[in-house]
Amino acid sequence: MTPLPPLLSSNKLPLHSSPTFILFSKSIRPTMSSSTTSSRSISFPENRVVLGVGSVAVDFLAAVASYPNPDDKIRTTSLKVQGGGNVGNALTSAARLGLTPRIISKVADDSQGRSIIEELEADGVDTSFLVVSEGGISPFTYIIVDNKTHTRTCIHTPGSPPMVPDDLSRSSLLSALDGAKIVYSDIRLHETALLVAQEAARQNIPMLIDAERKREGLDDLLAFASYVVCSTSFPQEWTEAPSIPSALVSMLVRLPKLRFVIVTLGENGCIMLERSTDEKYDQMEEFEVDSLLEVVKSRRNENINVPTSVSSPVAKLRAQGIGTVCGRLLLGTAEKIPESEIVDTTGAGDAFIGAVLYALCANMPPEKLLPFSAQVAAGCCRALGARSGLPYHTDPRLASFLH
Repeated sequence: MTPLPPLLSSNKLPLHSSPTFILFSKSIRPTMSSSTTSSRSISFPENRVVLGVGSVAVDFLAAVASYPNPDDKIRTTSLKVQGGGNVGNALTSAARLGLTPRIISKVADDSQGRSIIEELEADGVDTSFLVVSEGGISPFTYIIVDNKTHTRTCIHTPGSPPMVPDDLSRSSLLSALDGAKIVYSDIRLHETALLVAQEAARQNIPMLIDAERKREGLDDLLAFASYVVCSTSFPQEWTEAPSIPSALVSMLVRLPKLRFVIVTLGENGCIMLERSTDEKYDQMEEFEVDSLLEVVKSRRNENINVPTSVSSPVAKLRAQGIGTVCGRLLLGTAEKIPESEIVDTTGAGDAFIGAVLYALCANMPPEKLLPFSAQVAAGCCRALGARSGLPYHTDPRLASFLH
């Protein structure tokens, strides 16, 4: 294994001061536009169809000055009722960016179910494959938003009757997948999602998995994943690795179809491990992955407020006791949102995934994908609820990414 040169870990030297630094890409950051962008100047992906399988709901959001103690009686500072659910939110994000999403899920024929469908359709999500049951209740979630800590507490009630694979006919499945660029699942409705994943694999349609935490059916679906976006805690929970970087290596070792995995870190940005298929594997340098991440972190420009990304070179990345993969580490930063502008973080991860879906359809390189997705997620945090702040493709903050 090639040791990390001493100069590689220094953050005080200019980029050109050592040949070693040439291995690292410069930070990628957008150029902000001061005017609204015309949709005519935006180059949309050639294939914009994505299919999502998973949760939809109605969110009842109550913002409070601070989270209540037991037996407290407090008042809201604001209240909002709107659509929710991971897949519903992510596909709404994707639709506003310019994709043509389709959704497979289930609601009841009650007022909440009707509002879920109407809201999705208003944002351009195709609900043709959404199952509506006679009787039952549609899913809903109570969300308490703490204005003081900028955290939220979710209390979810699943819908009934639940969706089962028999709810989706063979003809509907094939129609839903027809022309799709990518399939996305949040692991809910896992039996139906597995049915979709199996057919997508037969048609060579890649799949993105949203891995928040261990759930029933997760392992079966991960076996089909080309891309995974996961929560901060998930990689180590699933792999039992001692660190996030080593856990990401473990995921690529255990999931040979996986092209990249992203772990989101909230205000600390995100980390991506991208697999490389470079044929010059034997000639590559080898680095210990935890040490390499520290080097990548040292290349961040802390003075930039907008999202950026920094990449390591393609190399052999080793995790002690786990294995070695060929790839590169990328670090994405989050927007430094002023405290006064942060309203609610509900759905920020879903917004991020919606942007990742767009970026994949647009064939964005990872160096652009990460700051773009972070910028979309930041917009979500500026309004109450998972959808109120989701940006449209005309948002000037996104202009530099969409041209």
